[in-house]
Amino acid sequence: MKRVVVDDLPPEPLAAAGVFHQHWLPRVEAILEGGANVMVALAPADHTHREWRRAIAAGLARAHAPRRVNVVAGEGELLLDVTEAYLAAAPGVTGQYLEGDGTGAGAT
Repeated sequence: MKRVVVDDLPPEPLAAAGVFHQHWLPRVEAILEGGANVMVALAPADHTHREWRRAIAAGLARAHAPRRVNVVAGEGELLLDVTEAYLAAAPGVTGQYLEGDGTGAGAT
């Protein structure tokens, strides 16, 4: 599984989605087209970002099946390492947006 760490997104949801589509989406799709599964790692954000992030995860998974792609929000290498290990061992999980805080489950 390939991890793509996305950084420097604007704080506003519409602007963040635009930057992701313009700068990061081509990179992620190139990796998927190369045959690898992908975990996209994003910084935590409030609830106003959930819909575009869910749409990215679901859309990429549908477009690139049978490759697997999931979007994960959270900070810290430990959180990303543990989540990546889980996803690598869970072949049925794809198209999901997961939030983590490093101490357990993400916010509801």
